Amino acid sequence: MKRYQQQIALPEIGIAGQKKLTDVKVLVIGAGGLGCPVLQHLAAAGVGCIGVVDGDIVEESNLNRQIVYTLSDCGKNKALTAAESIFKQNPEVKVIPISSFFTEENAFEMVDEYQIIVDCTDNLPARYLINDVALVKKIPMVYASMHRFEGQVSVFNYQLGPTYRCLFPEKENSKTTVSCNSTGVLGVLPNTLGLLQATEVLKIILGIGSVLSRKLLIYDGLNHQMQTLAIQKNPIEVQNGLLNGLAIANRNKKAVKAISTTEFYDALKEDSYLIVDLKEAYEASKWNAPNIQNVPLDQLENYLKNYNKDQKIILFCQYGNKSQLAADYLMKNGFTSVFHLKNGIESVTEIPFKS
Repeated sequence: MKRYQQQIALPEIGIAGQKKLTDVKVLVIGAGGLGCPVLQHLAAAGVGCIGVVDGDIVEESNLNRQIVYTLSDCGKNKALTAAESIFKQNPEVKVIPISSFFTEENAFEMVDEYQIIVDCTDNLPARYLINDVALVKKIPMVYASMHRFEGQVSVFNYQLGPTYRCLFPEKENSKTTVSCNSTGVLGVLPNTLGLLQATEVLKIILGIGSVLSRKLLIYDGLNHQMQTLAIQKNPIEVQNGLLNGLAIANRNKKAVKAISTTEFYDALKEDSYLIVDLKEAYEASKWNAPNIQNVPLDQLENYLKNYNKDQKIILFCQYGNKSQLAADYLMKNGFTSVFHLKNGIESVTEIPFKS
């Protein structure tokens, strides 16, 4: 309470608003010039869980604008180093570092369970990917970019508003981009824009003020000028982004592995597997092994909520159809090692454990 008392004192926030901040999960993609101030101020405000994605390392040329880092951090991964710094700033906040780049292969896995994405990248392909994943997940994307002394900020995919593609339709020349490493940037500029991004994130979480959706804020740091332009929603570009996002999701959809009877017998001997019989309460069970749990299908999600999503799980039912559907559902919701008994227990000729 003492840490947040000044913002809790605001009638627009109060205790209820602070709880909203505590309960939310925000993913910050990029821990560079934009990401550093975003991370610092979201943590300072008490955002409960912050994921930080970056596969890059700290270089000395970063230090004039990426003020989370020090000279001794050079050569270290940015996500890990930033997370350590933010944890020291506010130990009450959970910071999850992801020390790899945001790609089509890992995008949906990274975004899972987050309610807001903050785009702090410096390349166009990543921005289109963030936009399309956010569209599929139905979560807002808080965007900023910069060039020399100027920058821009907006919020996309917010309450059926415009997308990044509505403002910048993808073209062939979108495959390449010019970064601040080659053109230069005033060191304080990304920090100014990152502050504006953090402000938009907090407004979205708290449901206060006017969010920069359907608008593009342009900031000229050299002449200290700001202007806001309207963004029109383009249904064709929205559809392009959604279709591309769905195509990426389907390409990377993890298939549920059907295990054989022999593999099932082997698993019964191991403690590492959680083995679940999906029989209903009224159904008789042929199995009575010590490590088999009887969980009806409609109770499965609640039963697994306290398990790590990397837990190895085997599901089985009478014919294999129900277990396959349940396994598909768990994989779509973040579980990584789910198997099911092919054709169910009706295909099993020997019952090692009888009830």
